[in-house]
Amino acid sequence: MSLLPTDRHYSATHQWALPLPDGSISVGITDFAQEQLGDVMFVQLPEPGTEVKPEDACALVESVKSASDVYPPVAGTILTVNNALRDEPGSVNSAPYLCWFFTMMPASTAACDALLNAEQYQTLIDQEV
Repeated sequence: MSLLPTDRHYSATHQWALPLPDGSISVGITDFAQEQLGDVMFVQLPEPGTEVKPEDACALVESVKSASDVYPPVAGTILTVNNALRDEPGSVNSAPYLCWFFTMMPASTAACDALLNAEQYQTLIDQEV
């Protein structure tokens, strides 16, 4: 198990949200999520400009084991996507906390406050193991 970065927030659906200086967030999947998936073979990303809610799957990760939806951690608008994932989807496995899927502008400035911190997320995944 790796140590969780403390500079970001976490969702119960195993996404991380890293606050950026302009008020947006970058979003990726956690180390726990990529371990559960296995070797990632394909990533489908959302379209920039799409408005999303936490209950709406907006991306897809396919691995040798299964396919899994990626949910936005908060409501907001997709700004950019990491097109490098289309060519190098395996980077999700090798560096899950450096490999972002998309950036988004949260609908509310306080939206990330409702997410888990690193300690709370660690407790959650300890319960799932």
